[in-house]
Amino acid sequence: MNLRMTLATTARVLGQLRHDHRSVGLILVVPALLLTAVYFLFENETLPPGFPRTFDRVGLMMLAIFPFVVMFLVTSITMLRERTSGTLERLLTTPIHKADLLFGYAIAFSIMAALQSLVTTAVAYWIFDLDIKGSPGLVVLIAVINAVLGVALGLLCSAFARTEFQAVQFMPVVVVPQILLCGLFVARDDMNDVLERISGVLPLTFSVDALKEIAGNTEATAGMWQDAAVMGVIVVGVLVLASLTLRRQTR
Repeated sequence: MNLRMTLATTARVLGQLRHDHRSVGLILVVPALLLTAVYFLFENETLPPGFPRTFDRVGLMMLAIFPFVVMFLVTSITMLRERTSGTLERLLTTPIHKADLLFGYAIAFSIMAALQSLVTTAVAYWIFDLDIKGSPGLVVLIAVINAVLGVALGLLCSAFARTEFQAVQFMPVVVVPQILLCGLFVARDDMNDVLERISGVLPLTFSVDALKEIAGNTEATAGMWQDAAVMGVIVVGVLVLASLTLRRQTR
C-alpha cells in the first residue's frame, strides 16, 4: 500500500460525491428524515408517569440501522458504477495497489458515514430529546461503526451485481434479515433455536446489543466494548473479502 495513493483515491471519491447532490442528500438528510418519521409514529402514545417512551428505545436502534442501510445502498451503487464504467479497470492497470483503491473508497465513505451519524444523532438528542443513560458520544461511535459496516458490505456486494437494480436486490438478502433478527422487533431469547443461532452471528446483532448496553448504563461497559470490537473485526474481514473481488487486468 502507498499512503499517498490511498489518500488520492479518497480525495477523488469525495470529489465525486461533492458533485453528486442526490447521494449527499441521501447520506446526510434521509436518515434524519426517517428518524423524524419514527418520532411522530409514537408522538401520541399515552404512558404512565415515569415510563420510558417507545421512541427512546426504537429511535436509539434506528440511529444504527438507518446509517447501515443507507451506506450499504450508496456504496454498492457507487462502486458498481466504477466497475461498469471501466474506471476501476483502468485504475487497476496502473501501479496503484488494489488495497489503495479499496481502502481509499472505504475511508471516503467512512468520512461520509461519520458525518451522517453526527447529523442523525444530533437530531435525535437536540430536537427529539432522546433520553437514555449512556453518553451520546458512545451512541455516535456505534452508529459510525455500523455505517462503516454498511460501507464494507456494499463494497463486497457490488462485485456480484451487474446493474444498479441488481445491487439494490442484495438488500433483501444482506440487509433485511439482519434487521429482522437483530432483536429490535422480537427479543432474541424469544426466537426459535434456529433463528436465535443465526441472529447470534449477524453483525447488526452486535450493534443492537451494544446500544442496549449504552441505553442501560451511564458508563461504557465491557459488554459494549466487546460488541464494538467484534463489529470492528467483522468490518476488517469484509473489507479483506472485498479486496479479493478486485482483479488487476493486464494488456
